[in-house]
Amino acid sequence: MIPIATLLGRYRTGYFPMAVEGGIGWFSPEPRGVIPLDRFQVPRRLARFLRQGRFQCTVNLSFRDVITACASREDTRGDWISEHILESYCALHEAGHAHSVEVWDADRLVGGLYGVSLRGAFFGESMFHRVRDASKVALCVLVKRLRERGFGLLDLQWVTPHLRQFGAVEISRARYLTQLAESMQLDCVFDGPLPDGPLTDPSRSGDRCSAPGSSSADAPSARCAPSSRS
Repeated sequence: MIPIATLLGRYRTGYFPMAVEGGIGWFSPEPRGVIPLDRFQVPRRLARFLRQGRFQCTVNLSFRDVITACASREDTRGDWISEHILESYCALHEAGHAHSVEVWDADRLVGGLYGVSLRGAFFGESMFHRVRDASKVALCVLVKRLRERGFGLLDLQWVTPHLRQFGAVEISRARYLTQLAESMQLDCVFDGPLPDGPLTDPSRSGDRCSAPGSSSADAPSARCAPSSRS
């Protein structure tokens, strides 16, 4: 297992781990993918879907199930999440630095994401969906929380076509490290239940960040689901 201090130390300097050929590799891409939190955008069709309130969302209720789902993508792109990585991030979760957003359809886990929070930065690691739009809903919940709590950086590692529709951009590694250093000066808290109420479009100023459900014991029980990265 990767020591917690090692993981956090590497994140502070712009690196993250992936399983590579039976071992662990450390990466700091050039360019780097980010979503500027003040320029997050929600596609019109997804905004309409959010207003329907089909899904319920929770935070940190089923972290192990979420990362396990992300590791078991049917297209094999979850292979970088080895057992070594999985257990390391579960330990990081127990230490209060790794977090999950879960998306439920009744009592069925249909999507979600996980990542690492450190000071004013959130490092997105992976997401999955079993039902259309479930991972997109998780991303909206995440951005809403980061904006409300004053985070300065949402790191995506790499930009994909899927993420570009939300405003994801590539920046130079030098610029990323500057933004990372600035975010380390902030004192933000990610943890805590979601407020009650309908989920709204986080790209619209003035909207309240929420979705039905919370990370309390009243939330649905978790089940594992096939996953997808980004």
